[in-house]
This record gives sequence, structure tokens and C-alpha cells, in this order.
Amino acid sequence: MTILLVDDNPVNLFVIEKILKSAGYSNCISLKSAIELFDYLQLDSLNPKYESVDLILLDIMMPEIDGIEACQRIQQVDVLKDIPIIFITAIDDTNKLAEALDVGGTDYITKPINKTELLARIRVALRLKYEKDWHKQQDEKLRNELDLATQVQRSLLNPPMKENKIQIQVSHLPSFKLAGDMYYWYKIDDHRYAVILFDMMGHGLSASLVCMFISSVLRESVARLVDPEHVIRDLNRYMTHLYNPKNVMNYYFTAIYLVIDTENKTVEYVNAGHPPGYAYIDEKDFHSLERGCCPVGLFEEFDVKKSTIQYEKSIQILLYTDGVIDANIPHEEKIINKMKALTEQKWEMNESPIHMVLPEEKHTNQPDDMCILMIKAE
Repeated sequence: MTILLVDDNPVNLFVIEKILKSAGYSNCISLKSAIELFDYLQLDSLNPKYESVDLILLDIMMPEIDGIEACQRIQQVDVLKDIPIIFITAIDDTNKLAEALDVGGTDYITKPINKTELLARIRVALRLKYEKDWHKQQDEKLRNELDLATQVQRSLLNPPMKENKIQIQVSHLPSFKLAGDMYYWYKIDDHRYAVILFDMMGHGLSASLVCMFISSVLRESVARLVDPEHVIRDLNRYMTHLYNPKNVMNYYFTAIYLVIDTENKTVEYVNAGHPPGYAYIDEKDFHSLERGCCPVGLFEEFDVKKSTIQYEKSIQILLYTDGVIDANIPHEEKIINKMKALTEQKWEMNESPIHMVLPEEKHTNQPDDMCILMIKAE
């Protein structure tokens, strides 16, 4: 533990150092000016000292640079601003003392110094620094764990697909590091492909963890069951098993799941409470993929209705999450019409569906996750 004593009066430095050492604070460093303090802290270097300094006892009245200005300069350095500073002063000016605390001082003590009072204020300041350091360590640990969870979640997302009979392009923009919107596609066999887009209710870490759980288990469900009705029921079983009556809120998600058969030219799908997707069939007919059941996880038993679309030459499908609409509530109808028009357009694999729908300023600080899938099958 290191305590810095800063005073231009050597007698004051001697007295304070004797008090501290008699109380067990053996590592006390006496400095005669703010300049010496800055040099010790390496204030202007790329790596200022923080870890090795636990407390600064700083005289207010000093020549050249007084204690208040010295404190201000220390507060401007991010890695130093959490070092507690106790001002030591002989003046009895409440405005000056208030200014000293306003610039970042932790506490103050007046001269002549009372030993008991000084040691008590030092104990409080050191305890405060310990608590701040502990919280910083926990925050750093949480950030690292959050970054790892983000990498894991993003590793679950498919890259764009381009095959002879089918193409899939995606834009996925989380509002936070961990997202509540997820998607997945799976090649069932040579001519069948499963595609799902889902949006978990709620925000934050808990919703994202549930989202990652569902993203993991649906892979087994899709590969084993394939059929849209069976897959949605299976995911509902997983979700309802997560329900805890002690929780205030039960998580659920909306989803739209499709099985595209390029040999039989069909698209079977279930829309579980999700915003309706759009399909452009054989470059002439427009179809809305309306809801066929309630969201997944609300009820243990619910009716699931599968719908089928038949096409002869080609089909283009656009799926999206409600964050796309929420980011443009005043212009909801305009955005929906834009997505419908986009469903009918020819597009390239390197194009971003989000950028084709929304202007840049609409998705830089969006309030919710946003995801758009564009599928073309022949």
C-alpha cells in the first residue's frame, strides 16, 4: 500500500509521515510540489501509475500549482481518477473547500491535524478505493465473459448460402452485444432446405441466453423432425419446460419456419406469432406468410397450422423481425411497402437487405435487434 504526501512545507510532511507510520502505513512517499506528484504518477506518459498508489494526501495551498488544479489534472486521466484524494488545508474558507471537493476530492482535513480524525478519514478513503477497484475488476470480468458469449452466439449464425437452386442473404444487426433475434438454415437433403427466423421476447442477458439455448436445441429438432408443425411443437416443449412459476415473466418467442423443396417446388411453413413474411411467386403473384399459431412458449398445448405455397419457376421470400418496424414506427406503412417491393426485385448476394430497406441513420442506434432474410429458390 502506497500513500503519497504532497505539501510544500517539510515540517507538515514530517508530522504526517510520522503519524501514518506509527499507525502501520509504512510505505509513505513525501513530495514537495504538484510537479513532483505529476512526475511520480507519470501523468503525461502512456502508462500512468495507478495500481501502485492507494491514496493521495494533498495540500491545497502550494506555489506554482495548487492542490485544486493538481486534482483537476489528475481527474482528467481515466486510469488515475479513482485514486482517492484527501485535501489538507489551513484555510477556513467553505467556498474553497467546496471547490476542492467539486473537482474530485474525496475528503478534506484541516490543520492543525488531529491524528484520530486523519486516520479515520484515511480508513474511509482506502475502503472506498478498495470497493471501486473490486467493482472495476468485476466489470472487466463481466465484459470479458460478455465478449466470449457474443463470440459463441455469433458462431451459431449461418453464413449466406449460394447453391444452384437456392440463395439466402441476411442482415443481422443486434442492438446489444448479445442478440434476441436469431436465424438458422439447414440442408435436409439434395433438394430440401429448412429455414427459421425467430425473435425472443425481452432484451438483455437473460433473453439472449434463452435465445442461445433455443438456437442450440432447434438444430436437433430440425434435423430429426423436419416438418414445420412438428418442429414448432418441439420447440414449444423446450420453452415451456423452462417456465418457472417463481419468475415474474415467462419467456416466449415468435418464429417463422419454412421447408423449401426445390424439386417439388413447394414451401411449407408455420408462422408462430411472427411478423408476416412476403413471397413473390413466379415473378407475378404476391403472397403474405400470415400467422398460423401463437408465439412459442406461451402455452403447453396449442394449435399449429402449416401452410403450403406452390411455385412453378421461382420464389423470392423476405422474412424480418419486428425491430425493423419498431425503428421506423412513424413510417411503418412506408417501410412495409418498401419490403414488399424488395421481395419482387432481383438482388445480388453481396447486397445487404437492411441497407436496401432502411437509411443508414435508422439502424445505427436502433432500440431493438433487427434481422432480414432474403431467400430465392428455383
